[in-house]
Amino acid sequence: MTATHEVTNQVPLPYGHDTAADPTLLDALRRAGAGWAETELRELGRLAGSEQAAEWGRLANENPPVLRSHDRFGHRIDEVEFHPSWHELMRTAVSYGLHAAPWRDERPGAHSARAAGFFVWGQVEAGHTCPVSMTYAAVPALRADPALAAELEPLLAAREYDYGLREPGTKRGLIAGMSMTEKQGGSDVRTNTTTATPQPDGTYRLTGHKWFTSAPMSDLFLTLAQAPGGLSCFVLPRVLPDGERNRLHLMRLKDKLGNKSNASAELEYDGAVGRLVGEEGRGVATIIEMVNMTRLDCTIGAASGMRYGATRAVHHALYRRAFGRALVDQPLMRNVLADLVVESEAATIVAMRLARATDLTLAGDGNEALVRRLGLAVAKYWVCKRGPAHSAEALECLGGNGYVEESGMPRLYREAPLVSIWEGSGNVAALDALRAMARSPESVEAFFGELDAAAGADRRLDTAVAALRKELADQGDLEYRTRRLVESMALAFQGSLLVRYGSPAVADAFCASRLGADRGAAFGTLPAGADTAAIIDRARPVTA
Repeated sequence: MTATHEVTNQVPLPYGHDTAADPTLLDALRRAGAGWAETELRELGRLAGSEQAAEWGRLANENPPVLRSHDRFGHRIDEVEFHPSWHELMRTAVSYGLHAAPWRDERPGAHSARAAGFFVWGQVEAGHTCPVSMTYAAVPALRADPALAAELEPLLAAREYDYGLREPGTKRGLIAGMSMTEKQGGSDVRTNTTTATPQPDGTYRLTGHKWFTSAPMSDLFLTLAQAPGGLSCFVLPRVLPDGERNRLHLMRLKDKLGNKSNASAELEYDGAVGRLVGEEGRGVATIIEMVNMTRLDCTIGAASGMRYGATRAVHHALYRRAFGRALVDQPLMRNVLADLVVESEAATIVAMRLARATDLTLAGDGNEALVRRLGLAVAKYWVCKRGPAHSAEALECLGGNGYVEESGMPRLYREAPLVSIWEGSGNVAALDALRAMARSPESVEAFFGELDAAAGADRRLDTAVAALRKELADQGDLEYRTRRLVESMALAFQGSLLVRYGSPAVADAFCASRLGADRGAAFGTLPAGADTAAIIDRARPVTA
């Protein structure tokens, strides 16, 4: 029989690499004073680049969670079953402190170290990072009630993943979720209709329907409800102190575009027991810091996905041959690959800068708090908005192979829009930047101080910053122009960081293609003169 299936010109599997061997990431980690975390980060990077970790990610997505609302006798149980691979992903994330561990870590740069780990491990599988992120973000909201924080924070920060529905105080570690939006309002949480009725024992009884609750098998949830004093924040455990299950009923799981490994549910509060966090009527103010923290993770997550896409595209191009040459040696493909790497590094450097701002803000630096407030809104809008286009181009670099599920690229593509929607879609994030500037004009000064730190280093950046000042000074049709304005702010922010701290080749290509006059709309339109060889080399997977 004639052999018809000799396999040639195929690319080796992209395993056995150190995902943390990312020069932009490691440089940012050291700048944040968190070089002490590098050894553990590289260990996590080797695991993230392994075939075992990739298999966990594949299986968790191919075997999505299943809702078990009742047991076989008709008793309401409201449980969600996950594939064992999901638990392996969660166990790894928690054991490396990617959840709330930094809140109990007094070492310098603890939040930057955690951000770097989140970036690295998120490249394995993005769905499970949702409950990891919400657990991280829950702590600052809970601190509005010192007694509540003292009770729950040590368990939220514990590096033990203790899965299963039990009373929180009996567990070795806790995972937190968030349940805010309702069917009639979405981001407009002030229209929430869930009610909270005070009880003689100091608790509240909540009744209402929540439209989106991610990770419904979490141990506790932060939620918003209308108390007598107005919209307020509450924490609800899944299991009450007497061992009874709280009346949080899972109505259905959402069938989502991506994020398949992670359960998202519609949830009904039927007289569920909750504890007030902060003051009545201050619900939005209490929970806003949780929102800011998850917005930081949206930015990190988008950057993580871009790094994954760029390294996969480069790996493929290094081995695949067409028309007598390796793809990586084809001039037009080099342009595309380099452009993907430029976008990836710009996203990484701004995400890690905001993680550093978080560390410094928590240490009491007022100027950093202003940079963080405005910078988070700006980066959340732009970096997350760039993710879907970046993943589509990275997938296309693999050709038809990239369109096949086994490549992993379709999962990246489906996941990419999520972070632009979660915690406020594009318009919400852009308008939040406008609101931050209006309410705290000093944040504009702090933001420009950040940009001016690179003054004189690149004329294209200087020109862009000058144009941005002029654009901000024009108050006409400001809300209508918000997306254009915030995009300009984000590009100047990224350009300033790259010029100061990035690879000279990447910084030059970024300023030429994002800030200069010679721009193209698609990836792969870098102008002549870009050092594509040096740029692409930064995304070559490093053998573990």
